[in-house]
Amino acid sequence: MLRVAARRELGAYVVIVAPDPEGPAPEPGQFYMLAAGERWGGGEDERPHLPRALSVLRAGADGLEFLLDDVGPGTARLCELRPGDPLWVAGPFGRGFRVGGDERAVLLCGGGVGAAPLALLQDRLRQAGRAQRALLGFRDGEHARGADLLHGARVATDDGSAGHHGPVTELLAAELAAEPQALVCACGPPAMLEAVRALCAARGARAQLALEAGMACGFGACFGCVVPVRGGGYLRVCVDGPVVDGELLETCLAPA
Repeated sequence: MLRVAARRELGAYVVIVAPDPEGPAPEPGQFYMLAAGERWGGGEDERPHLPRALSVLRAGADGLEFLLDDVGPGTARLCELRPGDPLWVAGPFGRGFRVGGDERAVLLCGGGVGAAPLALLQDRLRQAGRAQRALLGFRDGEHARGADLLHGARVATDDGSAGHHGPVTELLAAELAAEPQALVCACGPPAMLEAVRALCAARGARAQLALEAGMACGFGACFGCVVPVRGGGYLRVCVDGPVVDGELLETCLAPA
């Protein structure tokens, strides 16, 4: 059990920080399972919520940072947390981004809270002196404040209230036209990732996709987060991912 040390609002989002001095250092793209230490669920006779799987935003001397968006009762409760509140944390889990030492540029492409793992990845790339550019898509201007988490990010919004009016994949298509050998590292909702996967496949570009999926356990026991792979079969996002090479996937969409 950790304790929330800081909380700040960033447009429509909330960022919480929890020191974890004894925990292992996470890699960009790995995730944690989070639950409020108190009042996690309904009343005494109601079933508690399942922990929520969230990518780590940053990890440093101040602690683990997580980017939250109030989209349901579980995330709403996490957004309510204040400094001093207990936070149940398990992780880090899964496979992160694997960016080699070649000189190709890296395109970071995120949607919504999918910007979170790209912030930590960008930090690592900048420290290594690697060329990178960030492209982030949001539903509106209030959510587009999340772009402040990354350095020099270009923004697209669904309603045109900030940056480019349209999906972030339109920005990505233009970047790939100029630099077709770039490596694309992406995270976002399944429909956005499927568009990124299809675009990269059509252009012959390499892509590493941090998949989003509802998870009950986070360590491969429940098989609730499977996606289909090429040639048949499935992978479990929590242990085989969440970061997966795009060429391995039949689709980024979970089976119906």
